[in-house]
Order: sequence, then C-alpha cells, then structure tokens
Amino acid sequence: MISRISRVGAALAVAAATVLISPVAASHAEPAIGYGTDTDACPFRVHTPKPIDESEVVQPGHPTPTPLPVPTPAAGGARLAACGVVSDPKAGATPTDLTSSGWLIADLDTGDVIAAKDPHGRYRPASTIKTLLALTSLKELDLDTVVTGTTDDYGIEGDACGIGPDGTYTVRELLTGLLMVSGNDCANALARQLGGREQALTKMNAVATSIGATDTRAASPSGLDAPGMSTSPFDLALIFREAMQNADFRHMISLKEAHFPGYPALKDVPGDKAHPGYTMATSNSLLRDGYPGMLGGKTGFTDDACKTFVGAVERDGRRLLIVQMAGLSVAGNMYVDQARRMLDYGFAAPAGTTVGSLTTVERHDDAGSTAHDAPHQASADESSHLTPWLLGGACVLVICGVAGAVVLRRRRAHD
Repeated sequence: MISRISRVGAALAVAAATVLISPVAASHAEPAIGYGTDTDACPFRVHTPKPIDESEVVQPGHPTPTPLPVPTPAAGGARLAACGVVSDPKAGATPTDLTSSGWLIADLDTGDVIAAKDPHGRYRPASTIKTLLALTSLKELDLDTVVTGTTDDYGIEGDACGIGPDGTYTVRELLTGLLMVSGNDCANALARQLGGREQALTKMNAVATSIGATDTRAASPSGLDAPGMSTSPFDLALIFREAMQNADFRHMISLKEAHFPGYPALKDVPGDKAHPGYTMATSNSLLRDGYPGMLGGKTGFTDDACKTFVGAVERDGRRLLIVQMAGLSVAGNMYVDQARRMLDYGFAAPAGTTVGSLTTVERHDDAGSTAHDAPHQASADESSHLTPWLLGGACVLVICGVAGAVVLRRRRAHD
C-alpha cells in the first residue's frame, strides 16, 4: 500500500486535546455520528448524519441531491423497519460496547438476519462501497482486459496500489488491488473502463437498484464522501452477499498477498528508473492475522463516515456476514474486537434465528422518484489513508464527528 499523505500524529494529538477541553455538541438539527449513537428515534432514516467537514458542500452550479425515498414496507421484513437494536431474545443479549451506530449480523447462505441495529439507517459507506464497484466491474468488464495507467491514476491522493503512467494492468489486477489495498488509483482506473466517473456511478447505482439496495446511492467510485452518498447496514449486506456469489470476487477478497505490477520510469523526472512491481498485503486485519474461517472483508474510513466494515466468516460449515457502520475504536475496545464479538454472537445463535431476511419485496415509496443517480459533481478533493483497523485517527477516545471537525478541515479517508 502506498499512502501519499499521513497525519496520524497530528490527528491523535488534537483529538486528545479535544477530549479534555470540548464538550459534546448535541444541538445539531441533523445529529452527527457519535460514540454509541442512540438510533431508537430514527435520526438517520432519511438523511445521513450531519457532516463534520466540507466534503459534501454542493459546488456552485450543481443541484443539491434530494434524499432517496424511504420505501414502505421496509425491505427484509417488518421488524427491520425498527431503528434500534432488533434481536431474538432466545439468542441471548446482543454484544455490548459496539460503537457502530448501525450494524447487522446475517447468515450468508440463507439470508436470515440474526440481529441488527438501525438496519435501514442511512450512513456513509467509505471504502466499503468499493464492493459495489467491484460487483459492477465483474458484471461489465473482461478480467483480462489490459488497462494503461494515467497521470490521473498516479496522482490520486489516498491509499494507492501504485499505478504509474504507462504501466499496464489487467482488470483482474485492478480489482485485486481495489479489494485488498483499497487503492483509489484502482477505483479511478476501473471507473474509466466503465465509461468514466459519471457513467461508472450510474452503472453502480443501477446494480444497487437491481438487487433492492434502496438506501444506497454511490456518489464516488472509491467511497470518498460526496454529496448524496449513502447506504445502510441492510444494503451493504445485500451488496456483499451478491458479490460473494461470484467466484472471482470470493477469491480476490480472500487473498492475504498478491503481486501488483510496476510501471516505466517517469518521463518528467530526469534520471528516473523503472518502478518494479511489489507484493501487496491485505488491509483486512482479521484476514491478515489469521482469524479462523475468515473469508474476506472490506474496511473503510472517512472523517464523516467514521469506521465501516463488511465481511464474512465460515465456522463449522456455517457462513455469517457482518456489517459495521459509523463506529470507532476506543481504548481497550478496538473496532476489530467489536467485529469478533459480533461474529461470536452470530455463531452462538441457533441456526434459523431470524428477525428478518436479506430479501427484497415489492414496495411503494413515500414520495418522489426511486432513481439513485449520483449527483453530477466530482469530489472537492481526494483524501489520505492510514492503516484501517488500528487507526482511530480523530475517532480514538472521542466522538468521531466532533474530533474530526477540530482535527482537519480537509477530508481524510483511511481504508
């Protein structure tokens, strides 16, 4: 992974100071994401939480995205219309100290939802939306097609696999880098193959609509925050479950290491030499650290999204998936440990435990169009990335939104 900007130390220092001197603001008309947000009153049913930076400011001359309609009845069953914790008492108490505002545990094979919190709440996906880009690319592109790297790919900010101008990469290699390392350069190159940024977003949103992901609107191919971006725990589970039906996706997301090609010497750098390929390593620490039965998963983080994750594990012939959205790591309670507790709960629940299903039903909308088209507006700027599971960034020991507003005015993403 090649990270072009790193501000960990500064972020942590300011975040720590914020804990000491700043009370939590609770007066926003639209609630900001915070540690253990109470969602019982459905604060995020229509809108994503209030952003803490300027990443979603609509640029002059561009329309303000309208909220996606709220479908009725709720997809997945009546109980999943609730916004608080939904569980079966027979399965025991749900895990404690989960910082995610929204989460979901489901059986990957049957689609049974075992437990959830705010399953249809609308949250920012961060780089977990790359699973939708991958699914769309697998439907649209030939894996053996060779793509030539561009200066735009090379210059992209944030986590990058290392695409260079005039380097050549197969779609398979780009998808592998997208899922393993969360390369924004790979997302950029794949979007170009899909017809360009706007066409790629249109195709991604069409795929989301086709599988019933009605809380989802991709507004950037990589998951960087942009006006109108949203998904939900339910939708992210739908997308991941659909993608896991594809053998190539299953293989790519299960890899701990893979080779990524190099690129020629840069023409505008005197004396530059060819840049060799290298072995990339997964950003999914559950997979990297050998968590038993880990099939693969996708991490994400931006200042506005906080930490996100979707992944699947197999144990004793049973496969479960989990989704975490709008969470954070705190001292003694890392996000990856919260994922482990969710998985332990899910596997301990008797087979057939269900509060809903990862299925869709015919429904009518409260108002307006069901179109999920992304706003025709590029992100204001790209973002830098850090190690996904361990990073707390501004989110360690402090409410994510408040710290992020103090730490950085520039959007950051850590996937």
